[in-house]
Amino acid sequence: MRTLAIAAVQTAPVPYDLDATWDRFAHQVRTVRDVFPHVRLVVVPELFLAAEGPLLGEHPENWMEKAAVPVPGPLTDRLGDLARETGLWLVPGTVFERTEDGTIHNTALAISPEGEIAATYRKVFPWQPYEQAAPGHRFTVFEIPGIGRVGLAICYDGSFPETVRQLAWLGAEVVIQPTLTTTRDREMEQVCARANAWTNQVYVVNVNASDPAGVGASLIVDPEGTVRQQAGGGEEVLVDVLDLDAVTRVRRYGSAGINRPWSQLARYGSSIELPMYGGGTFRTPDWHEEPNEPHGPKEPKEPNEPHGPKEH
Repeated sequence: MRTLAIAAVQTAPVPYDLDATWDRFAHQVRTVRDVFPHVRLVVVPELFLAAEGPLLGEHPENWMEKAAVPVPGPLTDRLGDLARETGLWLVPGTVFERTEDGTIHNTALAISPEGEIAATYRKVFPWQPYEQAAPGHRFTVFEIPGIGRVGLAICYDGSFPETVRQLAWLGAEVVIQPTLTTTRDREMEQVCARANAWTNQVYVVNVNASDPAGVGASLIVDPEGTVRQQAGGGEEVLVDVLDLDAVTRVRRYGSAGINRPWSQLARYGSSIELPMYGGGTFRTPDWHEEPNEPHGPKEPKEPNEPHGPKEH
């Protein structure tokens, strides 16, 4: 039985105070480890460690520039130390990443219990025109040894079906989606999270910021599109144990024992013209097996060029 115990911490930063926000984050991670010792992975909201403030609050000039950090750099070193100390996988929301050429991205990180950067993902679909960070250009997954493959998405990415479809194609069975939503379209994001989970037969863990930074309503959705847990508006933690073998079951026998979209795509995808993607066709993912095979999906293979590596 492949299980991943997670803690999705719906919280808010100390606005525009990077050091105080780090202290809050480190305390929350250590507290999760002490209170829920079975948890393997902790995730917090988008731009938490960037100490973003409320949407309509007083906003320091050029905050994105001031908060931007190199990756790797001193912040990822601190994250590595905390991961080694606690023995946890960390998805510490996102940060403003400054590249060598000065470009700034909204970047999600995954840090292993050994303190290594397991993955970085630059948000492909920034919330334009409001978000000023530059977009990334490829999707990212990473392995948790002995458990499975996890994909990273960020907030507005979930509004584009291509995001979770590509992550599922890369073998993701869980999609971690740090979010910072302060507006009343949160209900639409919840609809998208359920649709993305159901149509791609993956878990979606969408953790939003709490009041006053965001409107909360974080949720965990299973591969049949059912909401397992949903938060309110304030600070709270959603602790869950995700059964990744449920992904195998649902892909083999169908959602509600009926619907098998991945198998159907594999069966007919090569005959479907996709002019919006340059006239190509759907390519069967390397991990796919037919539903009557006895042992479930194969271990995902590394994606082949020209489709791109796991990480940018």
